[in-house]
Amino acid sequence: MAVTVTKTKAAGRRKMANITVAVPEELKKKMEHVPDVNWSEVARQAFEETIRRKQMREASESTDKLRESSKTPGWSGAAEIRKWRDSRQNP
Repeated sequence: MAVTVTKTKAAGRRKMANITVAVPEELKKKMEHVPDVNWSEVARQAFEETIRRKQMREASESTDKLRESSKTPGWSGAAEIRKWRDSRQNP
């Protein structure tokens, strides 16, 4: 897919950049048969969702790395919780 930024203009309160997206000719013909769809909005939502998913994946990877780097050998969270629960039940 080719994406070209052509210019920026104001749309309401948001600055909007115009881009050109290349799609296969067959897809373009199918899109023309669905005139009630705002294809710019569909593309904008797809771009935003793709970015959101990528950011979530990166955050998850970062959290995993942090979790791995902070592990204390021989320490178990489950064992620690059990120890505290047992100490409250048997004073």
